[in-house]
Amino acid sequence: MNVLSCSVSTLKGLYDISGVEVGQHFYWQIGGFQVHGQVLITSWVVIAILLGSASIAVRNPQTIPNGGQNFFEYVLEFIRDVSKTQIGEEHGPWVPFIGTMFLFIFVSNWSGALLPWKLIELPHGELAAPTNDINTTVALALLTSVAYFYAGLSKKGLGYFSKYIQPTPILLPINILEDFTKPLSLSFRLFGNILADELVVVVLVSLVPSVVPIPVMFLGLFTSGIQALIFATLAAAYIGESMEGHH
Repeated sequence: MNVLSCSVSTLKGLYDISGVEVGQHFYWQIGGFQVHGQVLITSWVVIAILLGSASIAVRNPQTIPNGGQNFFEYVLEFIRDVSKTQIGEEHGPWVPFIGTMFLFIFVSNWSGALLPWKLIELPHGELAAPTNDINTTVALALLTSVAYFYAGLSKKGLGYFSKYIQPTPILLPINILEDFTKPLSLSFRLFGNILADELVVVVLVSLVPSVVPIPVMFLGLFTSGIQALIFATLAAAYIGESMEGHH
C-alpha cells in the first residue's frame, strides 16, 4: 500500500510539475483547457522544419545518394546504430520512435539558439525552444514510459510484471519506484539543461552584447545535441531493458 501511494504521489508530482512556470506565458483557451500557446507555435515550427527538410531531401531519391539525401541517410543510419546498440536485434520497429524523439529534441534545442524567436512579439511572454518548457519535456518522457511498457507487455504479456520481483521479491518497492522515476529524471534533465543554457546566453548578451556570448552559444549548440542524444539513447535503453527483462 505504501508503494502504491508513493507511486501515485510520483505521478501527481509529474502532473504538478507540468504547471511550473518560468516567466510569463501566452495562453490559449481551447474548450475548457488552458494551453501554452507559445509552446505549440514553436513546436509546429520545428515539425514544419523536419517535414520540409525530409520532403526536399527524398523528393527525387537517387541510387547513389548525394546532397540532402546523403545527409538524411547518414542520420537514419546513426539512429539505427543507436537503436540496435541499446535494444538489440529486435530494434527495427522502434527506429521510427527513437528517430522521432532524437530529431524533434535536436531541432527543438537548436532552434532556441539559432532562430530569432525574440523578434516575434506576443501579448504575453515570449517564444523559445519547445524543450525550454517543462510541459514538452514531461510529455516526451511520458511517451517514452508508454513505449517501454508497451514493448515489455507486447513481447512477454503479463509475464512482464515478473521483473518487479527479480532477483528477489524484497526489491519489489524499489523496482516499482524505478519505473515511475524514469520519466521524472528524463524530463528534468532535458528541461534543466536547455533552460540553463538559454538563461546563461541571455544574461551574457545583456552584460556583454558583442563577442563574449558567441563561444557560449557554440557550447550551447554542442550541449543541445548531446542532450538529444542522451534522451534518445536512454529511451532506447529503457525499451531494450523492458524487452529483455534485465537491469
